[in-house]
Amino acid sequence: MTDAEIVITPVSDKAGRKAFVDLGRAFAHQVPNHVPQLRSEQLELVDPDRNPFFGHATVQLFIAYRHGKPVGRISAHIDHLALEIPPEQGMGPGTGMFGYYDAEDVEVSTALLARAEQWLREKGMRKVLGPISMSVWEEPGLLVRGEDHSPMIMMGHHPEVYKEWIQASGYVKAKSLLTYDLDVRPEFPPIVQRIVKSGERNDRIRVRSVDMKNLESEIAIVLRILNDAWSKNWGFIPFTPEEVAYAGKKLKQIIHPPINRIAELDGKPVAFMLTFPDVNDVLAKIDGKLFPFGWFHMLRWLHRPMGSGMRVPLMGVVKELHNSRLASQLAFMMISEIRENAMTEYGTERAEIGWILDDNQGMVAIADAINSKVNREYWIFEKPL
Repeated sequence: MTDAEIVITPVSDKAGRKAFVDLGRAFAHQVPNHVPQLRSEQLELVDPDRNPFFGHATVQLFIAYRHGKPVGRISAHIDHLALEIPPEQGMGPGTGMFGYYDAEDVEVSTALLARAEQWLREKGMRKVLGPISMSVWEEPGLLVRGEDHSPMIMMGHHPEVYKEWIQASGYVKAKSLLTYDLDVRPEFPPIVQRIVKSGERNDRIRVRSVDMKNLESEIAIVLRILNDAWSKNWGFIPFTPEEVAYAGKKLKQIIHPPINRIAELDGKPVAFMLTFPDVNDVLAKIDGKLFPFGWFHMLRWLHRPMGSGMRVPLMGVVKELHNSRLASQLAFMMISEIRENAMTEYGTERAEIGWILDDNQGMVAIADAINSKVNREYWIFEKPL
């Protein structure tokens, strides 16, 4: 096959977005250990009228055709908040992105990446990062390790060959994101237990559950801490007020107080840890379809996700406490309470922590201290334009 036989068409309307999502679903179905996601949720993520990401981003979706048949897709996008990030944090002026990358073969991949690069270059971008689909808070990175088991909630899953095809177009690794697998049944090591007990004796510290009666304000607290705690991290992009409101609405159904914690110091919230039951457990059973009977299983699971694995996608400690003993102590205290509650309330046996930047020494040390092991790795690639 030659590139000349491949036609790249921009997506410009609702019908095109549906075709874009359905094509991605068809590709995903072919990947071993894939878990089908809800189509309605996937459509919402690419809808500029529903996803607040579009409020600070310029996006173009593309579909590749060969002899009239769809054979690949890609997004090219510019997150205008990313342009304001200091270059030493991986983004900054002139940084565009690609995402939603799927291709039938290397020729299609080459054509899609070239088209995304052309669009970004025409918009004045000088560097491209990807895959990031589409916000860094949604599904960043390409899976390069861990294809042998299913992903947890809000984590991507990709064929092994995609890494080779992206590199064939001149991309190199910019950053590695790790997830850690934890068997929650054994007790934590003695040193961790001692740190937790010491914190429990400290009258200045209070670790509490999320208050569902005031969820909107609780989510605002969490995201305020997050924006502060992560502000110097590679790839950090702050949540906007619209995204805070959107996140609160979307997360309400999967936030369970026993497994979500906010830590206070002298009455002031200074740290948090969010834990989501793994909705992929039930999505795998219903094949990602709510109808005709999937909704029943989903509602029952949402009410009480018994036996589910748990994922800790986000945690943070305010910047003023970074590099202090107190920061790790608060983290261990929250992890300890969540572990105990996950087992007793939901029968959980395993959890996943991440993603974590591979050079985030503090979080890597915490993950190592509780005997968790790296089980998945994602790469974000970069290329000058």
